[in-house]
Amino acid sequence: MPAAAEASVSRDGEALRFAGALTAAQVPALWASLRNSAAARTLDLQAVTALDSAGLALLSSLAGEHVEVRGQPPGLHELRAAYRLDPGLRFARS
Repeated sequence: MPAAAEASVSRDGEALRFAGALTAAQVPALWASLRNSAAARTLDLQAVTALDSAGLALLSSLAGEHVEVRGQPPGLHELRAAYRLDPGLRFARS
């Protein structure tokens, strides 16, 4: 099995652009790099190649009240449904 692409994040104005695999092995380094980051209005996931629950936790912690999520990486739809998150990665009201 090939190794997962190393994850990265960069800021472009009010957007955070993620790339690679947002998985449990990659998330701690990303979380540390974002600790003092200013709020983002957009989470760009178009270059994300894989996502697990650790990656979703990172993203949902960055999702403010009015964040736009761009892209649909593999696993996002299923994880959002499992954790009852709306398209902005906030808890959906029933």
